Amino acid sequence: MIAANFFSSTATSDAESLIKTYASFALAFFFRPLGAAVFGRVGDRIGRRPTLIVVLLLMTLSTTLIGLLPTYATVGAAAPWLLTLVRALQGLSAGGEFGGAVSIMTEFAPKTKRGLYGSWQSFTVALGLLAGAGLAAILATTLSAAALADWGWRVPFLVALPLGLVALWLRLKLDETPSFERVQEQPRKAPAGEVAKAIALGIGRLMGWSAAGYTFLVVMPSYLQATLNATFQQALVATVLANAGFAVSIIPAGWLSDRIGRRPVMVTGAALVVVLAFPLLNLLQDKESGTAAKGAAVFVAGLVVGLMAGPGPAMLAEMFPTRARYTGLGLAYSLSNAVFSGSAGLIITELIKRTNNVDIPAWYVVVTCAVSVIALLTLRGDDHRRELRD
Repeated sequence: MIAANFFSSTATSDAESLIKTYASFALAFFFRPLGAAVFGRVGDRIGRRPTLIVVLLLMTLSTTLIGLLPTYATVGAAAPWLLTLVRALQGLSAGGEFGGAVSIMTEFAPKTKRGLYGSWQSFTVALGLLAGAGLAAILATTLSAAALADWGWRVPFLVALPLGLVALWLRLKLDETPSFERVQEQPRKAPAGEVAKAIALGIGRLMGWSAAGYTFLVVMPSYLQATLNATFQQALVATVLANAGFAVSIIPAGWLSDRIGRRPVMVTGAALVVVLAFPLLNLLQDKESGTAAKGAAVFVAGLVVGLMAGPGPAMLAEMFPTRARYTGLGLAYSLSNAVFSGSAGLIITELIKRTNNVDIPAWYVVVTCAVSVIALLTLRGDDHRRELRD
């Protein structure tokens, strides 16, 4: 829908429009590290609460604006540029969101429940993806193709306005975290070299989660349509099932990581992606496979990603001192997302176009998760039992 409305002209093929759409999608992810650096520094200096209010307002405004933008048919070549600009604002706000949200949750959490508390951040991401895919599936099912192309595609973006107002009301009630208030009494800088090394290691530990998460949960509809000739409705239903599997496993994985440690749970998730990626994708490609089997395949794909996403926020929080936590974990997450999430659709779609190899999505997640397994094995077994560092 986005490709057709913003990137399609009479001289552009469907594949080219889709690639341009994913390029715009990817570009916004590269604004996330900038948002993480800017808002992270503010959050580590003046507090988590006020920073999270600002990034929420920016996210609500930019998402709502997408639903109001003129299309290519109305303003021509200006349409994709306007969309990309608003996506950049989304990227800035998203980059400033993660570090603050995880800092708030883990700094308020009891020492023995950081995995559980932090997993709620990933769980709400799952709910957002599930609600977005679910609403898109409902609109695609209930509206005619003409109505969906004309105005129906705008509805999911406009819903951001009332949701943002509810979120603002909740954030205005937030208190500042005890950890942040404590370090404000003894201000000193965190060692820059130590933080930089932790960011690099964090990217390695997250890259599998980033790549597999967006490949299975976000890129899947376009892959099913463009490569496997699924209908728009079938592709969206598959995405809903994948996100449902993702949501189901996140909180249990976070809870389990408080019992046995972050390392075994996250390594298991990354290793399962390596083992299952090709069988699951081949099941989707098999025309003889039934609908139930294909539904189970995408559900399982989402479920194994949840094993990484559940303990992931707490794992990141434990890597950084309070004085640099908002900035450090925000940069590690946003840099990993910029390269391995935001670019997933562009890389996969372009490589399939060039090679005609329909197994590209499996190769992409297998390689990135294999690297993550190695990086995750460097985790200490008792990190989940230690106090957060100031």
